[in-house]
Parts: sequence; C-alpha cells; structure tokens
Amino acid sequence: MMLRDPRRLLRVSVAPAAALAVAVLSSLSRCSLLEPEDCVISALSPYFGTKTRYEDVNPGLLLDPEAPRRDPELLEETCTPVQLVALIRHGTRYPTAKQIRKLRQLHGLLQARGPGDDKTCAAGSHDLRAALAAWPLGYAEWMDGQLVEKGWQDMRQLALRLASLFPALFSFENYCRLQLITSSKHRCVDSGAAFLQGLWQHYHPGLPPPDIADMECGTPRINDKLMRFFDHCEKLLTEVERNATALYHVEAFKTGPEMQNIVKKVAATLQVPVSNLSADLIQVAFFTCSFDLAIKGVKSPWCDVFDIDDAKVLEYLNDLKQYWKRGYGYTINSRSSCTLFQDIFQHLDKAVEQKQRSEFLTCIIFLLSEELLTFLARHVHWQQALSVFVSQPVSSPVILQFGHAETLLPLLSLMGYFKDKEPLTAYNYKEQMHRKFRSGHIVPYASNLIFVLYHCKNAKNPKEEFQVQMLLNEKVLPLAHSQETVSLYEDLKNHYKDILQNCHTSKECELPKVNNTSDEL
Repeated sequence: MMLRDPRRLLRVSVAPAAALAVAVLSSLSRCSLLEPEDCVISALSPYFGTKTRYEDVNPGLLLDPEAPRRDPELLEETCTPVQLVALIRHGTRYPTAKQIRKLRQLHGLLQARGPGDDKTCAAGSHDLRAALAAWPLGYAEWMDGQLVEKGWQDMRQLALRLASLFPALFSFENYCRLQLITSSKHRCVDSGAAFLQGLWQHYHPGLPPPDIADMECGTPRINDKLMRFFDHCEKLLTEVERNATALYHVEAFKTGPEMQNIVKKVAATLQVPVSNLSADLIQVAFFTCSFDLAIKGVKSPWCDVFDIDDAKVLEYLNDLKQYWKRGYGYTINSRSSCTLFQDIFQHLDKAVEQKQRSEFLTCIIFLLSEELLTFLARHVHWQQALSVFVSQPVSSPVILQFGHAETLLPLLSLMGYFKDKEPLTAYNYKEQMHRKFRSGHIVPYASNLIFVLYHCKNAKNPKEEFQVQMLLNEKVLPLAHSQETVSLYEDLKNHYKDILQNCHTSKECELPKVNNTSDEL
C-alpha cells in the first residue's frame, strides 16, 4: 500500500498555503519582539483550554519554532535511545461546524441592530460592537475541524525538532521502519502526513518535499479502536456521552454567578439584551479570539471583549467539561484507554526483546571460532541476516500515533497525572484557581506524550539495562508515583502492573446487565 502525497490530502494549493504560513510566522515573530503590554493577545493565551496554541505552552518556539530544546533532565550519552513511542494530538484546526453556526448566530445579533440603537452606547462599547460587526467571520461550515496550514506547520516543525533531538532513531535509514497509526479523522491523517513532510525536510534541508513516490514507504494505518477508543466503549457512551446528567457540573457552572456575570458584562459591552446571550455563545466568542490567533496569527476584536478574569472563568468552564467527560470525573473515562496504554507497552516490550536478542547474538559472534566466521562470511544470506540483527536490532525504532485531546487526557488520567485533591465542580472555582488539571497546559494543539526507551550499556545489573523517560510537550515528565525523571523499565511496568494485566477493555466497557425479572403480583 502506498502513501498518498500529503499535499494532496487537504486539496490545498501550495501558493496560498505558503503565503498563509509566511503571514503566521511573520505575525508570531513580531509578537515576540513587542513589549508584553503591546502583545495584547498573549494576556489571554494561557486560558484557551484545548484551543491553546502549542507555542503558548513552549514560548521559546515563538523565536525559533524549528530549534530543538533539549531538556537537561534527558539521559546523557551513557544510555542510548532504542525506541520512541509518541502519542500526538493533531495540529491547529478550524472550528467545528457547530461552533461556526453559533458564531454566525452571535454575529447576526450584532448586525441586526439599527443605527438608532447606538444612541445609548458608550463610545467604547459602540466602537467595539462596530468592529465586531464589521469583522469578517472567515469560517464556513465546510471547514468543520479540518487541519489548517498552521496545523501542517505545527507537525512539520515538531518532526524537525524530534529528529534533531533523537537523530539516531530518526535517521534516514530508519525512515521506512517507522510505524504511523492515526485516527480516521482528516485532521489526524493530515497531521501524520505533515509530520512525514517535516522528516523529509530534516533529511534534505532546503528542499521541498518531492513527489510522494520518491519518499513513500507505506501508508499510515488507521485504527480508531486505538486512537478513538472513546467511540468504541459502550459504557462510556451510555453513562457519559449520551447521559444528560453526566455533565451536571458543566451546566451548573454555566448558570452560576461567575459565568452569569460575564454574560451580563458582554451583553452590556455589545449592547444586546441579556436574554439573547447564553454561556455557550459567550464561550464561542472567546474561542473565536483563540481561533483567529492560532489560525490567522491576528488580533481579533473578539479578544477585546474579555479581560484576564473573564478568561480564567471561561478556562474553568472548558476544564470542567474535559474533567467530567475525559478526565477524572468518571472512572470509565480513563479505564476506556487501557487498550492504548497496553499497546504502548507492547511496543516497548518488543523493542526490549529484540535488543536483548541482538546483544546475545553479538556475544555469540564474538565467541565464534575464526573458521566458522569465515564460513558465514562466504554465505551472503547468513552475512546479511547477521548484519540486520546486529546493526538494526529493533524493527520499529519510532512509533507515531496521531489522535485527539480526547485520546491523550484519558490516558494521562489513567497514569495518575494532573489529579487534584478535590474534584473540579461547579461550586469550587475559587478553590481550584491553582489546580493541576488545566487542559490548555496539558493538551494544546500538537500536544505530545512521548515514551523513550533507553539501553544502558554500562548498567550494573540486567534490571538497570533498560530505562524509560516520558516527555509531555517535549519536556521531561516526572513519574506520577515518584517524581523521578527516569525509571527502570521493569519498575515502571511493575507500577502499572494492574492496568497492564487486569484492565480489559471488553470488560471495562461492558454495560452492567439489567435484571428485567420482577415479582408477580
């Protein structure tokens, strides 16, 4: 099976895409050179939740988005990386069709007011409302969550940084041995294609990606049961997704004092009746600020509707949804990701086994007599087989899995990360101001969770020979149970023993049987 040209997947002409990429980079570069007070957009950027730009989590990327930043906690050269398993959220995308319809509804409210309605407006409110009414929507329903050019750029640049950080794993010789798994959603398939483009740029600096026939090695494998496990878990779908009361705290917060104060404030600013606005419309207006920033690299007047206090409240609303729908709110949210977690460790197990076999074979060759080695050297097929085993012991040095925020959050929750002492509720906003569970800091666009398996040649004993580090968004992630930055592989497996051995998706996702029998009267 052949990999189609990544540039054809999105059906976008190269010239406009390149022009938009230049415009985005130019805007970001200008922003990085301005004083903080002049770069107004950045004040709200930390609060966009799952609509957060990747560079707002890694601000250094604003200056040089292709330069790798080696975390000082990464293992030194005494240990050699032998496999990398990366779970990657798709890059920046367009709003969904549902969000675009709500934005059009809000835009219609502003344009519906007649000239005579402006008499009671304060000058500032009138100017802002006029600016919003005149501001082009720029989004059509057909866009519906598709990857934008900035999203392609996110993935290409991530590929360049990872390839520079782990050059041996991402070597040109290994290119055709990497595995690429993706969700069926176009934004994920396109993200995988863009990542491959970035690798090609790494191998051939300064050259554009060629026709795919010159760089293809195989197709990305679509696996929704792995990357969209949440769509295949009946218990999750029934008890959370389709359950009208499952997101009680989200709906309660929308009608609570914090959100209603913002509704009233925005109604006054836009000079529209409070009854015409809702928490959902307010949230869409806030996200429009983030979309315009992430997609177009521009300051939208929608950003001027909100201040930082508003942004913190709106961030909490988004986090409540993620917490109760994908995080710690319900046990099934995280347990539904067991198959994905186990799949990651199956890759690591296989790499350990293959590396051990290679080391054993190397020792055997070293001990063989000169006569036998001469015999083997004369037989080409033996020579080739031995060469492969010794020089390329791990069949898949790089595993790339492209999914969604909804793929990453349950998995991180399953592993015990970003868990607060008290649950997030509609009634403890102030108490949760310093919470760990902030979705924008965990799963922005292009977020990534990376497992790096190392082989340590000078280990004191066999148990210390294989070690693991995890990176979240290219920063070393301390182990949830110990806060250490590196773990012996066997210790990590032992810590997650229950999940690896006793978490079976078929059982976890099975609906409880209902007893339909009743006593006769």
